Parts: sequence; structure tokens; C-alpha cells
Amino acid sequence: MQLFSTLSRTRETFTIPTDRPVTLYVCGVTPYDTTHMGHARTFIVFDVLVRYLQWQGATVRYCQNVTDVDDPLFERARRDGVRWDELAERQIAQLRADCAGLNILPPTFFPRVSEEVGAMIPIIERLIELGHAYVVDGNVYFSIQTDPDFGRMARMGYDELLAIANQRGNNPADPNKRDPLDFVLWQRGNPDEPKWESPWGPGRPGWHIECSAMSQRYLGDQIDIHGGGADLIFPHHSCEIAQSESATGKRPFARFWMHVGLVWLDGEKMSKSLGNLVFVRDVLQIHHPDAIRWYLLSEHYREEFDYRREAVARYEQYAADVRNALSLPSGTHSPLDLSRGCNDVIAEMNDDLNTPAVLATLHAMAGLIIDAAQEGRDVSAAQATVRDLALMLGFTLR
Repeated sequence: MQLFSTLSRTRETFTIPTDRPVTLYVCGVTPYDTTHMGHARTFIVFDVLVRYLQWQGATVRYCQNVTDVDDPLFERARRDGVRWDELAERQIAQLRADCAGLNILPPTFFPRVSEEVGAMIPIIERLIELGHAYVVDGNVYFSIQTDPDFGRMARMGYDELLAIANQRGNNPADPNKRDPLDFVLWQRGNPDEPKWESPWGPGRPGWHIECSAMSQRYLGDQIDIHGGGADLIFPHHSCEIAQSESATGKRPFARFWMHVGLVWLDGEKMSKSLGNLVFVRDVLQIHHPDAIRWYLLSEHYREEFDYRREAVARYEQYAADVRNALSLPSGTHSPLDLSRGCNDVIAEMNDDLNTPAVLATLHAMAGLIIDAAQEGRDVSAAQATVRDLALMLGFTLR
């Protein structure tokens, strides 16, 4: 199987291990304004990856976190006049319902940052001990100058890295920092925010350390695949690499980095900050989950996706054609053989999850079944093949 790794910017061969599970970590949501179609696309892509690996006989240990300790969540809770944990609980419940509605398999592990802080403190202590982090007035920072390869996955110069970090929560004017790009591992909490005890005083973890801690706890020091949206390449995933590899001394932290292209709406990135969100719960009221899944997989996962509200309807027919093909009575004449189509699907899935090609092949196979059934041919084996492939892609077929 060939997968494109963001770190190397090349396709590399992914071989399913025979002596252990495949380990997969995907960065989840900060639970406010969930679940929008950008989330849905990312989680559906990795759902297809998990299903395909399982279809190939692999066991997959899949960890997806929930960032329920973060500034945007606290800001929303203050705005709405609710407790931060109440808002998080309500949004997590919505996320679970939306993913179930889209027929997304639940991850093996679904940890929340608020319940995992204890696993982060030893990593921070280790980074301080090794000289990769420093303490100032109850705050702990990672020193990027101690990692010569810092930001290598982003492939940008310092000034561009700093500009992007500043757009995504970095405070370059923090007087406690040795370098404007140094990032927070632990911070003193504000009076109206949750705090945990630590060797540096009460506070809370920074954004990046959470995923290093949870991936290590649930999957190990080194993992097979780490994924998320393309907007996480820098700073989040780059900081994860720096702190994880510095703390453990093991490289690579992740063998493959997979990033899903951002979803746009009417020419703008779909994001919480812009407020131009299309929510899964609303789309599920209008469209069949199979049509939504087909639509979101109709472009290659690494490409940006221009979501059009009216476009989903076009994919209702494609999904209906597959269901129709599987419901037709089988005849008794010459059986329809779809083994070539099945081989094509495998080759297309092995081609960096080329789901647009896979869907085209699946739809063509459904069409062959419909034509053969009308001719009175035996389509029972062909129907079994298409059903198996459709289920592997996560369609409900209901």
C-alpha cells in the first residue's frame, strides 16, 4: 500500500505489521461548534482507512482525542454563560451522535485532555531534565533552538513559521520566552479556568503536549500513522514531533503523517473562527448518510474540498444505484464475475486511498449488476462482492 507522507512529501510503502496492531492517532475536536463538515471529512477519511486495513486482516488500535482544555472552549463558555465542562460534555455527545449518523466507527480510545493531564507532567519534566524546556514564573516552554529539525515537516523559513504560529494562538510578545517561536508546555491558569497541580504550580497544559502524552499512553512511543486536518501540519503536529522525539530519543515519532485537505464553503475556509459552518446534524436531516459519505470521498483526501450545499443531492443517486443493485433478484443464466472490478478497487485503495477512483469503480460494478439482472443472469456472487466493498467503504446500504 502506497501512502503519501507529509513529512517526506513522497509516497512510501506502508506494510501491515504481522506481529502487532497498526497504531493510528488522529487529532480530534475542541468541543464547541461541533460537528461541521470539515470534521466529518477528516473522520470519514480515517474511517475508510481503518475499515480498509481491517478488511485486509489488520487489527487497528485507533486513538482520537478530544481537546476539552483549550482557550476557544473557555471563551465560548464565558460568552454563553455556561460551565466549560458542561459545554464540552454537550458538544462531545453531539460529536458522538453525528459520527454514528455518518456510520463512522468509534475509535479504540477516545481520551479527553481533562482526564489525561497526569500523563503530560512526566513528559514535561523529562524535557526540562534534558534541557529542551525551561520554567519561568510557573510557565514551561519548549526551546525550539534545542531541536535543529524543528518545523521540518512544514518546510518553511523561520519568518513564515512564526507568522502561521501567531495566527494559530502563539504569543510572540510573551516576555518569558527565549524565542518568539518557543511554545507552551504548561501555563498558569486564569482565575475562571480549570487548573491542575504540577511541580511548577497550579495551571493547565499547553495545546501540543496533550497529543504527545495521549499517543504515547495509548499507542506507544512510536506509532504507525498520525493524522488530522492539513491546518495542523504547523504548528501542532510539528510541535508534537519536536517534543515527542526530544523526550523519548526515538525517531521517527510517527512513520507516516497523513493530512486531509481543508474544506471550503463558497470560496472561504470552513472554520469556527469565520463562523461559516455547515453542521453534520443539519445535513443528516436532508440527505442520506451514504450520499454525504460519497460526496466527501469524491475528491482525493489530500485535495482541498469546496463544499457546495446543493451538490450533495447529486450523490443520492449514486448511493441509491448501489442499494438498488444489491436488492435485485438473481437469475439463473451465466453468472456475472466482478473479480476484476474488486482487484481494481484494491489497487485504487492501495494508491494512497484513491477514493474517487474507487467510487467510480464501485458505481460501474453496480451498473453491471443492474444490467445483468435485467438479462436474467446470476448476479448473487457479484452482489456479494459489491456489498463487501461498499461496507468496507463505510456505506450503510440501508
